[in-house]
Amino acid sequence: MLNRFSLLYVFSMAMIHAQYTDQINSNRPGASIGAFAVGKGIVQFEGGFEHRKHKHEGYNYSTVDGTILFLSVRWGFLSERLELTYQGSFMFDRLTNKIPDQYVSYKRKGFLQNFLGFKYLIYDPFKKEKKVDFYSWKANNGFKLKHLIPAVSLTTGGNFIFGKNHPYNFGDVFDALYRPIFFQNLSIPTDQEPFFSLRGVLATQSHFLGSWVFVTNLIYDRYLTEQTVKSYILTLTHTFHPLWSVYLENEGFFSMRYNNQIFRTGAAYLFSDNIQIESSVGVNTNTRPGSLFINLGVSYRLNFHKDFISAEEIEYKELKKEEKELKKTMKKNSKAERKRARKAKRI
Repeated sequence: MLNRFSLLYVFSMAMIHAQYTDQINSNRPGASIGAFAVGKGIVQFEGGFEHRKHKHEGYNYSTVDGTILFLSVRWGFLSERLELTYQGSFMFDRLTNKIPDQYVSYKRKGFLQNFLGFKYLIYDPFKKEKKVDFYSWKANNGFKLKHLIPAVSLTTGGNFIFGKNHPYNFGDVFDALYRPIFFQNLSIPTDQEPFFSLRGVLATQSHFLGSWVFVTNLIYDRYLTEQTVKSYILTLTHTFHPLWSVYLENEGFFSMRYNNQIFRTGAAYLFSDNIQIESSVGVNTNTRPGSLFINLGVSYRLNFHKDFISAEEIEYKELKKEEKELKKTMKKNSKAERKRARKAKRI
């Protein structure tokens, strides 16, 4: 069994590594992404499905009833700070157009998101974590203002849209009904989303009181198009049990087509060191459209990580080696001294 000193030492070494953790560290549940990469040599899959119901007051309460499949793939490579990430979501739905006197309903399917990019950890406040106080639990776990200093990362990459008749133009599930007055009068089709656009996410992550994590995302999406989207995500997570955590989240969108506020909450369960299961629900505060979200998901990682040996660990191992050699030398000298003493008595 590990003694208290050993446990604290292991904890201090984990803080020095910062990126890699013995247990899976997933972006799910919720829509935000954390500041840290998964760690060099980690391949992680985060997926799930979500049922969504939308009702749009501006289109005579037309509805969209659909299911979304999510998949995120994260690969840590070259450095503990660097991650290649893919985020995709594919939707199956039924749109019911209630604008005409006789309702029209039809099925659709297509990608809501196809993003490929890189995440890089710009600043890591845990890189120079203070030494562990082996005599004070409060000193190690008490709240300090500097704990609010966040880790900061930047994720940049491209959105890719496939197909000429994309049903969710600019991520708008009511795109088939979206017709500004100017376009209606002249019978001109609205702008079509291009094959490629840019997306950037500035993420921060703060840890405090031992079991709380606060994540913020500032997002600039669909750059290089005429309908850019600015958004933010605020996520507060609390681990109340070694295997259970809960979260609250607020997400806001601001674009030419719509402004929206979404609130989510949910829980995650650590099934094993490499598997996490979670569920969440969400609603928004708008009626253009009004939305309800119900989500289930799982995260799984393949761990090919090779432990990085820090300078502190090398020093610790060298000290242990020197201590062992010193004990060996002292034992040898003591044995030689006793031998000489026995010879002197015989003389």
